[in-house]
Order: sequence, then C-alpha cells, then structure tokens
Amino acid sequence: MSFELPKLPYSYDALEPHIDAQTMEIHYTKHHGGYTNNLNKAIENTPLSGLPIEEILKDISKHSAAVRNNGGGFYNHKLFWSLMAPNAGGKPTGKIADAINAKFGTFESFKEKFNAAAATRFGSGWAWLIDKNGELEIVSTPNQDNPLMDVADVKGYPLLALDVWEHAYYLKYQNRRPEYIENFWHVVNWSEVEKRFTKK
Repeated sequence: MSFELPKLPYSYDALEPHIDAQTMEIHYTKHHGGYTNNLNKAIENTPLSGLPIEEILKDISKHSAAVRNNGGGFYNHKLFWSLMAPNAGGKPTGKIADAINAKFGTFESFKEKFNAAAATRFGSGWAWLIDKNGELEIVSTPNQDNPLMDVADVKGYPLLALDVWEHAYYLKYQNRRPEYIENFWHVVNWSEVEKRFTKK
C-alpha cells in the first residue's frame, strides 16, 4: 500500500490574490508530489509500508532521513491544503475562538505571536498552532518536521499550519515573507481548524 497525493480541494487560482495560481500548481504538483513519491520509495518493502502516516511520524527518530523529510513533507502539505479555502479568513468562531481568547487574550495577540513564529523561523520550516494536552501552543519546526514527531521540541496535535519554505511564497512575494504571512490570514479555513480542535 502506498501513499497517494491527495486531491487539492480547490482550483490552483482559488486563493488568488493572496496565493497565486502558479505557486499553488508548482507547490502541489512538484513539491507535494515529490514528497509523496519519495516517501513511497523510502518505505517500499519495509515494515513501514501500509502504516498510517501518523504512526510513522510518531517514531520518526527510528527511521531514515528520507522517511523523516518526505513523510513530514507528505503530511504537512496534506494538512496545509485543508487549512486554506477560498472566501475564507476573518476571525475564528466557536470553541477554537474561545480557546484562543482564553490562552492569548485576543485574536490579534494570537495572530501577532503566530506571525512572529513564522517570520523568525530561520531558513525553511513551518509555524504551528497545536493542542498540547488540552492547552494551545504556538511553535515552529525546521524543514519538514512537525509537532507529531518524537524529535519535535514541543509535541502536540496540529490545528493550524503555515508553510514558510521559500517555495511556498517566493514567486509572488520574493523575500517579503512577512507580507506572505499577513496574507495567509485571508485564506485560513477556520471551520477546518475548529473541526480539528473539537475532534481531538
């Protein structure tokens, strides 16, 4: 059993003007596609073949660099696409909004801290909002690591993720990572974040 590139839940241009169609197409087909293919190669004819991706990630320190990098790349991007949507953004509502306000004081304060985590991640990586044993935390990880991995500095269940690899934004934003981060809030799929938070 091998992993399959999940179907993108919207067209390449659906997140315009915040995320451009060319970036989406390259990011999805070349990068996510590449991670998917390379993950399958890395686990072929091994005991990992047929395991859910979450099972592989939780013991990632026991596996090769190829499994770590491509397994993370496969999972992170699959999640990332679901956390964005056309005609989305704005402020969260429901239980996730209550939890954000309880932890960070205001949505604006939460956004500021999340933006800082994304902007200050050196080189390539991700910013995350996670559920850590019922407590919300903002963290960042290098490369294609994520908070499900046993190697993560802070472990937890991902609720919101932002890709800050240059391939995620360079065609449109060049070196203006903060502008890309700010525009991400226009496409956040808060209903999916709420679903993940209440399902956990």
